[in-house]
Amino acid sequence: MDGGDEGVVVAPMGDESMCSNGGAVDDPRRPPASSGKAAAGGGEQMDLEAYVALYTGRTRVSRLLFIAERCGNEGMQLEALRMAHDEIKKGEDSHLYREVIAKIGGRLGPLYALDQTWVDMVDRRAEARKEKLENELNSYKTNLIKESIRMGFNDLADFFYAHGQLGDAFKNFVRTRDYCTSSKHISQMCLNVILVGIELGQFMHVSNYVSKAEQAPEQVDPVTHSKLRCAAGLAYLETKKYKLAARKFLETGPELGNNYTDVIAQQDVATYGGLCALASFDRTELKNKVIDNINFRNFLELVPEVRELINDFYASRYASCLEYLENLKPNLLLDIHLHDHVETLYTDIRHKAIIQYTHPFISVDLHTMAGAFKTSVAGLEKELEALITDDKIQARIDSHNKILYARHADQRNATFQRVLQTGVEFERDVRAMLMRANLIKQESILRAARKL
Repeated sequence: MDGGDEGVVVAPMGDESMCSNGGAVDDPRRPPASSGKAAAGGGEQMDLEAYVALYTGRTRVSRLLFIAERCGNEGMQLEALRMAHDEIKKGEDSHLYREVIAKIGGRLGPLYALDQTWVDMVDRRAEARKEKLENELNSYKTNLIKESIRMGFNDLADFFYAHGQLGDAFKNFVRTRDYCTSSKHISQMCLNVILVGIELGQFMHVSNYVSKAEQAPEQVDPVTHSKLRCAAGLAYLETKKYKLAARKFLETGPELGNNYTDVIAQQDVATYGGLCALASFDRTELKNKVIDNINFRNFLELVPEVRELINDFYASRYASCLEYLENLKPNLLLDIHLHDHVETLYTDIRHKAIIQYTHPFISVDLHTMAGAFKTSVAGLEKELEALITDDKIQARIDSHNKILYARHADQRNATFQRVLQTGVEFERDVRAMLMRANLIKQESILRAARKL
């Protein structure tokens, strides 16, 4: 909407990038929001093959099982279970294999029925391997060679991790700490513990071991530094500290590449960091730390929808921004780390958009504003009431005429009150100084001290 639209009086604006009354402005260089696809696939239907190709290791299976549980679409559920089944049979986790077979429940035909021969073979091989590793570790402990003991614990932890015994893997990775002899060993130990901690959902341990890795005597290499940034970001995200999470993801360097796909993909860094920044940063931070951040811009290029919605938000094209968010939402709800935070982040982003929309104006027509935010006037009025009650918007609503009026403070009266208060405080301080000077002059303090 232009500044001259009926019911809107435009106040001077300090940011030239703001559109008049926050309305969406068509840009022929930008694709329509409805044509976008989410980071994890399409806006209408997730492309599972493209999605899981971003990941390696156990997280690939974990994400597929999470999608199967949450998608609510039997076709997608069976496809996710089929892909998880095929991935598990490449490894040695027979327990997880049985779980997936039970979830498939015979719906994929005889090829996806329980393969008892494979299970027995894997279990026998695992038992023999475990006994061998434990014997080797006991031998190393007898010889008291630190490096051999460290490698023994690592091998045993890797074995437990491959077989899905994450608790035992965690314990054995932690035990290597006493046998680390270099900063590189410490960093590797911390990354191993962080990896298992993330899969176990124990983000307190993740934060602790990120700190331990950063306190190593020697500076970690750029790839390890980027991994630690991502791990710290996930830990802050889990505890709903969105501003701190955004900062960590924004600090992630391009060195990350595909070196941490057993935990997170580059597209996730862009999505998590972008949404957390939108929900928690002010306009200046958004411009300086996100839009003008060259390193983070490389991540955003991998997810054009997130890049565009950030630019739309900053340029006050709220209708387009909210449309991108709605297109992304179904797939974000299937993200193993982000799903619990989508509603909170979306609410915070929407509220920030409403606050930013109303800020430059003396009055706003609620009908026009409701159109910009794709909602009803009654719904918008309730949102504004909540923001006014929370003191996030200084305004009042004319419910009859459906106009929002800004409530500006009386600067002249406020200045006068501050001057009066300063005068009162000055008079009090002067009286106290004079009284003390008189006491000193009459030696009252000295005489009181002598009596004691």
